[in-house]
Amino acid sequence: MPNILIVDDERAIRNVLRDILGNEGYKVEEAIDGEDGLKKFVASTYDVVLCDIKMPKIDGLEFLQKALEANSDVPIIMISGHGNIETAVEAVKKGAFDFISKPPDLNRLLITIRNAMDKNLLVKETKVLRRKVSKVQEIIGNSEAIEQIKATIDKVAPTDARVLVTGENGSGKELVARWLHEKSNRNSAPIVEVNCAAIPSELIESELFGHEKGAFTSAIKQRIGKFEQANGGTLFLDEIGDMSLSAQAKVLRALQEGKITRVGGDKEIAVDVRVVAATNKNLLEEVDAKNFRLDLYHRLGVILIHVPSLNERRSDIPLLVDKFLIDIAAEYGQAPKQIEVDALTELQQHNWTGNIRELRNVTERLIILSGKTITKADVLNYVK
Repeated sequence: MPNILIVDDERAIRNVLRDILGNEGYKVEEAIDGEDGLKKFVASTYDVVLCDIKMPKIDGLEFLQKALEANSDVPIIMISGHGNIETAVEAVKKGAFDFISKPPDLNRLLITIRNAMDKNLLVKETKVLRRKVSKVQEIIGNSEAIEQIKATIDKVAPTDARVLVTGENGSGKELVARWLHEKSNRNSAPIVEVNCAAIPSELIESELFGHEKGAFTSAIKQRIGKFEQANGGTLFLDEIGDMSLSAQAKVLRALQEGKITRVGGDKEIAVDVRVVAATNKNLLEEVDAKNFRLDLYHRLGVILIHVPSLNERRSDIPLLVDKFLIDIAAEYGQAPKQIEVDALTELQQHNWTGNIRELRNVTERLIILSGKTITKADVLNYVK
């Protein structure tokens, strides 16, 4: 049910608006003046605000300014007497959605509210879409390890040097790979990701190099592989430690010669890709266990970047939580929640086996289950 806040010092006006909007199915809350309205606006979430201009303590224009600073996405409709039209127009110039004269015309009021809610919905959808299509999330943190990673990316990205990124699951290896591409001279071409652990060993070669029609039973048409799709750009081989030995041999040849051959084909195809690989395994131990080729390890590891676990960079947790609070609130179309210092301290003491991914999930859980402010008690209750 849409929630509307009425801010007006005239009880009669509030009563009329409450009755009209209540009959239309809206949930209505009231504030007796601008100061009361601002407290409620900051503390709760509203779809639309109706605000008088002439009020004691805080007038409508001051309320408008402070409300927009707190949350600029909520449409605010100003209510003005006939003598305040110029002021109402000025309010619209300063960010109000619209203004309605007193006494309010029923049809005009409902249409304006409906339009304001439509705008609010569009704003929320636009934010979600922008988030989905945004190029790369920033690397959050100012710990020594993260600062060193950022500096390494700045040095290495403009080159074509191959990079091997290591670290635990959920620590942010993919983000490092995407920033290497974003800051490279290849960023106008695509970055193509291959999750080597998610593809069956019998299909990995077809996935990487493509296949010709009829190469095997289900090959009913020609397929372009990831190497060709990434031509001119970056190929990100995630979890490369899980790649089969036969596929490793072909990847090694592709890196050595800059050419690939589709499965079932005999034509060599030149490819120009920058390869960034990532793994959560110790590849030298995999080499000793005969699961990984030493020559491929050396080909991939021109530059080595190790992403520390979250337990190794606990000082970054407050920055990460603040970022997640903002991002998740934007996804939900809400104002970001606050979190107490004691709650952050408690989060820093948790054992983060799932790293950044787990921290984001926990933050989302706390946003959903906690009150207006996330407390230490909330963390103790909901973080296991």
